[in-house]
Amino acid sequence: MVGPAGEQVGEVRVEDALRLAQEADLDLVEVAPGANPPVARLMDYGKYKYEANLKARESRKNQANTVQKEIRMGLKIDTHDYDTKRRNVEKFLDGGDKVKVIIRFRGREQARPERGVKLLQRMAEDVAEFGFVESHPRQDGRNMVMVFGPHKKKAQAMAEARKRKTDAEKAAARVESAKPSTETGAETGSES
Repeated sequence: MVGPAGEQVGEVRVEDALRLAQEADLDLVEVAPGANPPVARLMDYGKYKYEANLKARESRKNQANTVQKEIRMGLKIDTHDYDTKRRNVEKFLDGGDKVKVIIRFRGREQARPERGVKLLQRMAEDVAEFGFVESHPRQDGRNMVMVFGPHKKKAQAMAEARKRKTDAEKAAARVESAKPSTETGAETGSES
């Protein structure tokens, strides 16, 4: 038997172990039933389950799944529209997500796939500091597809975002505490 602080108590009869557990207001939990003799431990089982649940929740919080985002655009995209799409790609890559950029070809545009490749290469050069080309441009029916991967992992991006958020909250709290608390007499006007 193992005591509540992890100390070895030794071999104890079941009745004595149950009595000790009842006196200490703890639970007798069988830890290794296959051992010879079986090993039991005195512990607060509810507290143990609660702490195990907290650890599991914390590990899930730090775990992050990478999502593949999609950006669609046409071959004859205007400069400002392109800039908006580029900013979205940068935002997704900075957040740790993969980005699939799709160019749609319409009608006669399908005869000029090199223009799509040129547009996708321009996008790759523009977002090079946020991500890398995971799969090069490939024709997929009426579409041309290119996939970008982020330089940093999703968990790292989430940790940085949490840090920025807490820093902003601390700064806001400092600004709030630095404000002088002056009250004006205009609020307490006379009633007529």
